[in-house]
Amino acid sequence: MNLGIILPLVIYLVFIFGAALFAYVKRSKGDFLTEYYVGNRSMTGFVLAMTTASTYASASSFVGGPGAAYKYGLGWVLLAMIQVPAVWLALGALGKKFALLSRETNALTINDLFLYRYKNKYLVWISSLALLLAFFAAMVVQFIGGARLLETTIGIPYTHALLIFALTVGIYTFIGGFRAVVLTDTIQGTVMILGTIVLLVGVVYHLGGVESAVNKLTEIDPSLVSPYGPNDMLDFQFMASFWILVCFGVVGLPHTAVRCMAFKDSKALHRGMLIGTIVLSVIMFGMHLAGALGRAVVPDLTVSDKVIPTLMLEVLPPIVAGIFLAAPMSAIMSTVDAQLIQSSSIFVKDLYLASKPEAAKNEKRISRISSVITLILSALLILAALNPPDMIIWLNLFAFGGLEAAFLWVIVLGIYWDKANAAGAISSMVVGLSSFVLLTQFGIKLFGFNAIVPALVFGLIAFILGNQFGAKNQ
Repeated sequence: MNLGIILPLVIYLVFIFGAALFAYVKRSKGDFLTEYYVGNRSMTGFVLAMTTASTYASASSFVGGPGAAYKYGLGWVLLAMIQVPAVWLALGALGKKFALLSRETNALTINDLFLYRYKNKYLVWISSLALLLAFFAAMVVQFIGGARLLETTIGIPYTHALLIFALTVGIYTFIGGFRAVVLTDTIQGTVMILGTIVLLVGVVYHLGGVESAVNKLTEIDPSLVSPYGPNDMLDFQFMASFWILVCFGVVGLPHTAVRCMAFKDSKALHRGMLIGTIVLSVIMFGMHLAGALGRAVVPDLTVSDKVIPTLMLEVLPPIVAGIFLAAPMSAIMSTVDAQLIQSSSIFVKDLYLASKPEAAKNEKRISRISSVITLILSALLILAALNPPDMIIWLNLFAFGGLEAAFLWVIVLGIYWDKANAAGAISSMVVGLSSFVLLTQFGIKLFGFNAIVPALVFGLIAFILGNQFGAKNQ
């Protein structure tokens, strides 16, 4: 165990807990539900940018994505840049509409908006089930990514690393709620940018410059410097599918959509769009390029997901590696805490309070239930993450795809098509999600595209057809 690495990380985590305690004090002074789930709708532009980018830049961006770049080369770096407009697109498409609707209806969760817009409790139940299943899969990825980082850099067994990560995230989310999440996301987003730049500079310097690095990759395998990767894997269908999955489809991610309910004003939204896009550009380019060039530094990794923590140990002094180990840890923590909060809100706000609305008057009881559910979910995630795969990016993309297949059209058409009704929304959700799962499970690629492409097409058709049979909105 290297104290030079551990000490800065411990100091950073203490700082994060301090932010959570500050959020707890703020929370204790206001309405619990509004404060815990949307932070009293008070996010500034910078905070909105950081929390949206940090939530999007998850274990896949700092562990799985660089791991894929390590395996497939510079072509994957080019592919990863498809994600750059994701924050701009999501906030631009949903921001003002969601903000106005959530304030008008006092909505705290996406299911609140669904109930107001479609006026159908069955849609909320199906939505809650789909959210919980997809969030659970996505959070397992984050837990594995966090444990991988600690395992590799600190040199402790995977199970111990998993427990440390889970306790850290579970406790500060438990303490501070949404405000703690966005405060820590802001801190973590700043650390992510600095860590990305420092690591990339360290890798390039270690290899003697970019030209030298590319030459070494060519010596290992010429396909690593090809835009199409080994065996021309990154063809048109793959790239188009990837763009839909990690950029266009991000509009349908509920944990991104919730950010659109919590910003302060239009000025904050516009600043958030600009700053968030810049932040995401730096992170995506820097981390994926570091992962690809890392093949020239450590060419014999058996688990490619370990490339970023391995590079930190290889090219940075221990004390610097310890400081910037917080960067990928930040990305992972900021995603899982957002999903934990939203999962808790599904149980408490969308299911429990929907059946017992009078219980909302007892804030202490609601607070206890929310906190207990957060801790129970953390415990279940630990169990699910005990036996990790070698590459987590595919599991993460599966969770992404499931959420998008279920929610993209329900969200977008719900706010932009006045005639959209509950029958169409339920049809789209069921057909989109089930077709995505079945196509993925059986490895079926229609016309060579990833399952997300036909699933979204089927979901859109189902919405339009189902809409013909439901009650017409006036």
